Amino acid sequence: MKHLILWALASLFLVACSGNQPAGEQMPEWKAKHVILIGIDGWGAYSMDKAKVPHIRCLMDSGAYTLKKRSVLPSSSAVNWASMYMGAGPELHGYCEWGSQVPDLPSRVVNKDGIFPTIFSELRAAAPEAEIGNIYEWEGIRYLVDTLALNYDKHVVEVAKDSTATARFAVNYIREKKPAFVNVVFDALDHVGHAAGHDTPLYYEKLEEIDGYVGQIVQAVKDAGIWEESIVIVTADHGGIEKGHGGRTMREMETPFIICGKHIKQGAVIEESMMQFDIASTIAAIFGLQQPQVWIGRPMPVFE
Repeated sequence: MKHLILWALASLFLVACSGNQPAGEQMPEWKAKHVILIGIDGWGAYSMDKAKVPHIRCLMDSGAYTLKKRSVLPSSSAVNWASMYMGAGPELHGYCEWGSQVPDLPSRVVNKDGIFPTIFSELRAAAPEAEIGNIYEWEGIRYLVDTLALNYDKHVVEVAKDSTATARFAVNYIREKKPAFVNVVFDALDHVGHAAGHDTPLYYEKLEEIDGYVGQIVQAVKDAGIWEESIVIVTADHGGIEKGHGGRTMREMETPFIICGKHIKQGAVIEESMMQFDIASTIAAIFGLQQPQVWIGRPMPVFE
């Protein structure tokens, strides 16, 4: 009987100690402590046949990738960034157009902030002390991420005069804050696609410039001393054809998805079908989150 009493007291002590963990300290359950999501607006998978993008290819070789991730329809910006962050398609989250800032259809559910559940809000709820950032060139991104879940929200207006500004803000933020999750979105490639056209010399010139920024961000992760505990994702909202997008061609709908880092398979091609909304689910799996019932995304089989 005495042994049973001692065992019960010891069990209660362990439970009490575990209950005193700092809020948000879920590291043993996370596959990585840091996720860096890099989005390139207007980056079609077709471009990888010609593009000179050594930093992106290094991530492909060191991680897992597919060049057949499909956008939701229409193959335009807001609807696809929303799907990427919200784990569902427009039929559920309600953002249906190129520039939607509020749902065009009533969202099937909303969270306490009055927005469809995002990967940002789900991580904030599970890890209240986590550092979460959002750095972007196109203002439309801020309407899709649940800004109340962010520690840092930077619309890089400086990029109008300095094309290096977004990378610089991202590098400084990563080095200084070592975020659990940061979303970095480059918009300039889409502008070139509309002005000069997709699959043109100017398009590849801009893509190669952005590849250099991806390299700077990766180097910042290493400089911050967190590379071994990080996962980097590089992807896009849609591709394009001639000087537009929004339609149903594969050049508009197929975009790359590249993931590299801790617990990620190396040199692996993702053969399984992947949709835009699977990105939120894959990130949720990294952070050990139980995704909302309304999400329809699936984590990709990229983990070791």
